[in-house]
Amino acid sequence: METWEWIVLGACAAVLLVLALTFVRIRRRRAHLKDRFGPEYDRAVSSNGTGTAEKRLHDAEREHDGLAIRSLPNAARERYLDEWRQAEARFVSDPGDAARAAERLVERVLEERGYPVDDDDEQRLALVAVDHPDVIERYRHGRAVVERDGSERTEELRRAMVDFRSVLEELLEGERTAA
Repeated sequence: METWEWIVLGACAAVLLVLALTFVRIRRRRAHLKDRFGPEYDRAVSSNGTGTAEKRLHDAEREHDGLAIRSLPNAARERYLDEWRQAEARFVSDPGDAARAAERLVERVLEERGYPVDDDDEQRLALVAVDHPDVIERYRHGRAVVERDGSERTEELRRAMVDFRSVLEELLEGERTAA
């Protein structure tokens, strides 16, 4: 073979190697995001497409690493559980108000744990999903029910309360005292 043929062959081999390494890196990143975000990964991909969703989730993961997420002291956990019991007790007389109170309670817990409040909703949810991917869809559902102004039925509000309770328990970490 002539010298130029060896150069072309070497260049082709180098291109194939770069493509193979890129493919492996993409697969590893995708597998990592699927493991980390679980159902949130699937929802993001179905909503935004694979590339956009993976970039958004990767960015959320990177931003999350810079947050100061903290556990709550026992007194705060007990206070939030007491507030939950009060919201739950109001459900019989005013289901809409109880569901709104439950949503506000979850938002306050998120804020006190260190999740940002100024981000847009989807970004904030992605940041929460880094730690709690299994309940973020329940949080979305509960919020959607509460946001429907006056069109909620009691059964939908009950499901929203159950969703908010699951989120609250998850946010309070291992302290899943029956509320």
